[in-house]
Amino acid sequence: MSEINASAVASLRSRTGVSILECKKALEETNGDEEKAIEILRKKGSAQAAKKAERTQSEGSIFMHQEDGKAAIVFLRCETDFVARDDFFISLGTNLVNTLCKEGEDAAKASAETGVPAAVQKLGENITVGDMRLVSGVLLGTYLHSNSKIGVIIGLEGGTEEMARDVAMHAAAMNPEYVSPEDVSAELIESEKAIWTEQLSNEGKPEEIMGKIMIGKEKKFREESALITQSFVKEPDKTVQQYLDGATVSEYARIAVS
Repeated sequence: MSEINASAVASLRSRTGVSILECKKALEETNGDEEKAIEILRKKGSAQAAKKAERTQSEGSIFMHQEDGKAAIVFLRCETDFVARDDFFISLGTNLVNTLCKEGEDAAKASAETGVPAAVQKLGENITVGDMRLVSGVLLGTYLHSNSKIGVIIGLEGGTEEMARDVAMHAAAMNPEYVSPEDVSAELIESEKAIWTEQLSNEGKPEEIMGKIMIGKEKKFREESALITQSFVKEPDKTVQQYLDGATVSEYARIAVS
């Protein structure tokens, strides 16, 4: 039997709300298989929260905190918007993001290990930490949408805080997946090329010009997928790169409830 480490126990506990001892026993019994451990806990009837672990988390909230040259973002998942607006849920998210910003990721994870199961028990929903990010060491701009469903952190080399915040607002609205066109993955391009090829064939485009069309399509796709080459929302005649006027994006984190 393989040794069950603390992180595996913490993960199961965060999903089920069951005691550390029960989680450890279930994982030992299943040789570390978390899904089978949940089944065992359910069969034993010791974990009402274990039933909740199977339920879909389509809601949640984004929490952000910025101070002392650092910016933190936490995505706390839940099942319903009703719970996402609950004071206890909001207090948990706020505590986690403040801990992340002030004390670091290990401290935030430790806080989640106790705070999340307590929230599951109190609020009666499947609640987990969807994501957390901490950025420091650069000029920072943050934006949290008014509904707390989208949060963005931008780090700049050069420029101003106003620029960084403007770009964060742009990213919230336009959802670029990459910072620059060169960052777009080769796998994604190949997948898109297969679609373009079929489309062009269906349109009856001659074989000899399809290559040039494909080059143009790839260039446009890369630029539309990348933050710095998108048309800047506040000044559409400029790209984000042109708006930054020499400053460069060194950090980019965008998390959304989806």
